Amino acid sequence: MTLAVSATSAWQSERNRLLGIAYRMLGDFGHAEDVVSEVAIDAVQRERKADADRVDSWPAWLTTVCVRRSIDRVRQLAAVREDYTGPWLPEPVDTSKLPDEAVANRELLSLTLLHLAEQLAPEARAALVLHRAFGMSAIDIGEILEKTPAAVRQMISRAERRLEIDPEAPAPRAKDRAALEKLVRAIEQGEIDTVVAMLDRDAVLWADGGGKVKSAMNPLFGAARIARFFAGILGKAVVFDPVQPVRAWLIEVNGGTALVLRHHGRSDVIEVDAAPDGSIRGLRQLSNPDKLTRVSLCP
Repeated sequence: MTLAVSATSAWQSERNRLLGIAYRMLGDFGHAEDVVSEVAIDAVQRERKADADRVDSWPAWLTTVCVRRSIDRVRQLAAVREDYTGPWLPEPVDTSKLPDEAVANRELLSLTLLHLAEQLAPEARAALVLHRAFGMSAIDIGEILEKTPAAVRQMISRAERRLEIDPEAPAPRAKDRAALEKLVRAIEQGEIDTVVAMLDRDAVLWADGGGKVKSAMNPLFGAARIARFFAGILGKAVVFDPVQPVRAWLIEVNGGTALVLRHHGRSDVIEVDAAPDGSIRGLRQLSNPDKLTRVSLCP
């Protein structure tokens, strides 16, 4: 019994950090919690085995099991997400609800990067998360993934290039917030021309309604199409509520700032990806109500 308590204590101490790893891997906080709970069971069972080798470092052991279980879960979810109605986007989480250890340095936590990371192979995603968000060396990551340090460094380098991540420093979020504040004013005042002017010519909008609410079923490419999308929302909102058709305000999610758009009696959460010049090159709109249970939608 004493040994089981030792394993449980180690897991309790590491739980929040493990959540940060699993959530970055999966983009779904519920699945991340499931993985971390499974790790707890594995730890207790591991320590109860009389013939098992002694665990020299519980944090290292727990991290290894968490990463490997997350990789397995990513592969399991891939087929499910292929059948998802419309574009799949990560689940946003109110920053205040994330444990400090899960937020860490806020690297690789934005909805934009969680979404982009979906294009990486599971092991490459794990290597990038452990290196960028938790500062682990290629040697330590290699032991977890059973890869050579050189192979790990190559995976990280390729992943950074694919996601356009500066290998020297995390991307600044100030321009994203400034763009959001300007977007809030333009949307509330119905200034579609201002919205158009803010968008990069090749901007892309992904809208995740999950088949639960009406939303764009495919990504919208180009400023003109995105502007028509918002104009359509505004036009229908005016019919629904002529006095105050649209409300918009900022909230803190995933360690950064996002926009809540209230219209037609529903709320959407939108994160923008701002280019270095402040123009908006990407928008990710979460409308599926099942994915908005972990954010505060009140102004």
